[in-house]
Amino acid sequence: MRKVKEIRDSDFEAEVLKASVPVLVDFYATWCPPCQRLAPILEKLAGDYGNKVKIVKLNTDEEQLWASKLGVRGLPTVAFFLNGRLVAQEAGLLPYQSLARAFDVLLEPAA
Repeated sequence: MRKVKEIRDSDFEAEVLKASVPVLVDFYATWCPPCQRLAPILEKLAGDYGNKVKIVKLNTDEEQLWASKLGVRGLPTVAFFLNGRLVAQEAGLLPYQSLARAFDVLLEPAA
C-alpha cells in the first residue's frame, strides 16, 4: 500500500489546488475513530490508483485554515478537487467503493 501524504495549510495550494491530477483531501484528527478506520482505505486507494490521483490528509487539530474555509464540520471529511476546484465534499466514513467511484468519475475524459 502507498502512504498517504500529510500536508499543512501552507502546502494546500501547491499540493491540492495546483495538482495536475484529481486530489482527495482527508480532513481528520488523531483522536477520531472513524478517521482511523478511513486511513487504510485511503492507503489502498492510493496504491490502486497510483499516479493517476493524489490523496493527502490534513490534521484539523493542527491545521484549521482550509478546514474552516471549506466549512468542515464533521470528521472525517473528504473533499475532492479537480483542476484547483472543489467538486465534491462529504463527511463520514465512506467505503472504498464510493471513493473509487468518485475518482473514476473524475478520471473520465470530458465528453
